[in-house]
Amino acid sequence: MAWSAVTSAVTTIGKLLTEEAIYLWGVEEQVDRLQTELKWMQSSLMVAETKQSTDERIHLWVAEIRELAYDAEDVVEEFALKIGSKNKGCLTSACCLKEGWTLHKTRLKIEKIIERINDLVRRLQAYGVKELKDGKEESSSSTERRESRRPYPHIVDDNIVGLVDDTNELVSILKDQRSECRGVVSICGMGGLGKTTLAKKIYQHREVIGYFDHLAFVYISQQCQRRKVWEDILSCFKKLDRDDREKRDEELAEKLFNILKDKKCLVILDDIWTIETWDNLKPAFPVVGDSHSKILLTSRNSGIVSNADKRELRCLNNEQSWELFQKIVFPQRDSTGNTISAEIEELGKNMVKICAGLPLAIVVLGGILATKNNSLNEWQKISDNVKSYLRRGKDQGPEDVLALSYDYLPLYLRPCFLYLSHFPEDYEIDVDRLIQLWVAEGIVSIKQEERDGGEIAADVAESYLMELVKRCMIQVRERDVATLKVKTIQMHDLMRDLCLSKAKQDNFVFIVDRSNASSLSMIRNVRRVSVHEFFFIQCIKSPNIRSLLFFNDFFPKEALEKSMLLEMWNYIEKHEDEVWNPLVWILVTSVVCSNLLKAWGIWRYMFNNFKLLRVLNCELRSYNFAGWKLPSDIGNLIHLRFLSLRSFDFKWSKFPSSLGNLRCLQTLDLRVEKRRIHVPNVIWRMEQLRHLYLPRRCKSRTKLKLGTLRELLTLVNFNTKNCYLKDLINMTNLRELVMNSPFNIENFNEEELGKNPPIIGSKYLHSLSIVSNWIARPINPRHLAHLLSGCTSICKLLIDAKMIEMGELPEYHYFSSHLAYIHLKWCKFEKDPIPILEKLPNLRILEAEGSFGVNEMCCSGQGFPRLESLRLLNVGKLEEWKVDEGAMPSLQRLEIAECRKLKMLPEGLRFITTLKELKIESMPKSFKVKLEEGGEDFYKVKHVPFIIFQ
Repeated sequence: MAWSAVTSAVTTIGKLLTEEAIYLWGVEEQVDRLQTELKWMQSSLMVAETKQSTDERIHLWVAEIRELAYDAEDVVEEFALKIGSKNKGCLTSACCLKEGWTLHKTRLKIEKIIERINDLVRRLQAYGVKELKDGKEESSSSTERRESRRPYPHIVDDNIVGLVDDTNELVSILKDQRSECRGVVSICGMGGLGKTTLAKKIYQHREVIGYFDHLAFVYISQQCQRRKVWEDILSCFKKLDRDDREKRDEELAEKLFNILKDKKCLVILDDIWTIETWDNLKPAFPVVGDSHSKILLTSRNSGIVSNADKRELRCLNNEQSWELFQKIVFPQRDSTGNTISAEIEELGKNMVKICAGLPLAIVVLGGILATKNNSLNEWQKISDNVKSYLRRGKDQGPEDVLALSYDYLPLYLRPCFLYLSHFPEDYEIDVDRLIQLWVAEGIVSIKQEERDGGEIAADVAESYLMELVKRCMIQVRERDVATLKVKTIQMHDLMRDLCLSKAKQDNFVFIVDRSNASSLSMIRNVRRVSVHEFFFIQCIKSPNIRSLLFFNDFFPKEALEKSMLLEMWNYIEKHEDEVWNPLVWILVTSVVCSNLLKAWGIWRYMFNNFKLLRVLNCELRSYNFAGWKLPSDIGNLIHLRFLSLRSFDFKWSKFPSSLGNLRCLQTLDLRVEKRRIHVPNVIWRMEQLRHLYLPRRCKSRTKLKLGTLRELLTLVNFNTKNCYLKDLINMTNLRELVMNSPFNIENFNEEELGKNPPIIGSKYLHSLSIVSNWIARPINPRHLAHLLSGCTSICKLLIDAKMIEMGELPEYHYFSSHLAYIHLKWCKFEKDPIPILEKLPNLRILEAEGSFGVNEMCCSGQGFPRLESLRLLNVGKLEEWKVDEGAMPSLQRLEIAECRKLKMLPEGLRFITTLKELKIESMPKSFKVKLEEGGEDFYKVKHVPFIIFQ
């Protein structure tokens, strides 16, 4: 969209003028004037973009402004690339004729753009779109933006209005093992009726969790890849091994078939589109009668499975529709007792009727009205718009109310929504990564005064995301266990269709998918490309491309499988006696080199032809062959702000030192598959870096200086062998830190901890993880205590590391009082840590996995005052557990798994009346028998509503 493009241009040019003025030598005056003109155009667009839906001429002009803004940004950045990077600020009039000619051409280009801007503004004014010289509208826009960033006390993630009876009935059917009960159950109905919501509720139902041995929930896209579906099911069962990825489809299907046949499993396949899709998936599923497993599928087509037990969802009635609408618009009405006026209620009920009982349309309409603060005037306007919108065409129905949600988005939210079109169908979007992409693209930025006030772009972006959630335009998939912040999101199919349509209309992104990947010959004049299906990257002939995101194989597995390489390896395995033949090895070597050079060519093409690239996301989820080492040409991408190479498998063992040229990087993810890789000491040059993800293991010669990274927010895979511990004190904005072994403090004062220099310099750190392996040196508890003493604000702590002999948890006063979540794994404490942990006033979740080396554990009265969830997993030596009366007064969920020496549950559990769920997994049969009704320990847990044995 144009407003976003102009805003990005203004921000980029302004940053170059203030921070990189040396790169604009000779054109500063013209660039400054260009920025001024763009600012005036930005103000005019605030009005123009609200009118374009009703005036086709303005729509065309807005599109022209968008391209003009892109051109302006290109001209300035191209000049900075050609002159600044080449001459390092040393350009003079005597430099050479070539640079002088570049100066002249750039000035002419800027003048021409300014003329085009003035012409466009005159035309806009002629049709009633005036410049906002008094600044009032701009001020109101800023106010609206600030208003949108208010906290939302309650956001409905899932609504099951009208689905309670369906949920209970389907749970009963799935648990019924009578021979006449079918093994396949289908939920059918049109898009937006709530099929996925119902399936999720069943998947999360306590009775279902307790009844089945294994559960799997898999999303099926229109371009269904059956192997991926089978792998996802095995992954949900925790039965997917590394070797499975090398198996043929038939072998993988056979493995899944046998698990489903021998175990009691529930597989939910969400949104199957065609009969052909179901037929392709069936080979991995046992026939009815041969298994106690069940298949639950959702589909818009009721005829997908002819012999399935079908449940056809219907639209909501008027009463249910109004109930759902009120949950979205007035979430706190029941608790506060507030009432609404008769006029607003009448308008609301009339608008809900237009939605014709379609839950998705009701939810989205409610999302629009939830932002209007119960203003009768605003409700009347929206009511009029809903009616007029549905009168535009004969084919429109209640689902077209969804389009209104986009029309009512503020300008600053529209590009955030359109950016979601990059992601494939049913993709689970990581919120942290999405926010990083928004900021890198310039879609979210903050003014200097906001920056001076301590606000950062990531916080603004998070508030924008919550606004989209509040408006019900995206669905929450997962929340952080400690902070309850949104971790992952997903888009409903119908909302994604709207997003794709608007993105195509605005030429926002070019998507390479199955519909066009095989027929592409050339892609020109695009700024963003999202790759969902493999194609030859050389098809992109747009030198001004700004972002390139891969969501499929960078170098296709099929190409390797069809090559002679695998054929030769198979031959060698079958004919070991012939491996001495030199002709075989010559052929194998030639094929290997050929494939490596192909991958090398792809990298070099990108790095030498897309020099204005800002975002390069190669983070894939399948086969990640990357060929030869990363070419040094990557240093050409000096405008790059986001680079992710996560999970790539390079056949070389080092990164090029030219990475140091990427001075504008904000996010750098180097978590490649290579077991050990060398990272050159150049990251210290990237002073704008906000998020740094180092490789899991670096070579011993790697030693990185990171003390210059004062803006860093996220640091992952830091260790004291490859980095300097003292550099952490300079990272005053750090929010998340993941440390790997070895973790060692040199010249440590064992006698007086207070005399050691502080380690953490950030008062904003909220998440700390310390991860080790069995080979690495154990952690000294006193070193850990000193580290924790500086982490005064953390609310999440994960320790997955062995303590030195006779190790014990640091004393209570070293821990932050804000801690809400603690996970302890394989720490092997020799002393019971419970007396320390139970004193933490805000601890809500405690997970201990193989962490105790003690035989007895005791929770004293008044201990763990706010603990809600406790998990004890594989605590091998634990034999006796005592819980005094008054301990854990808020506990709601208790899970005990693989604690095979534990004799019985503690007597004190019967005093914990808040306990709602008890899960016992992989425990001796004698232990379970005691807890069953009639057992000698049943009286301790008879008040617990749900007890699950697995």
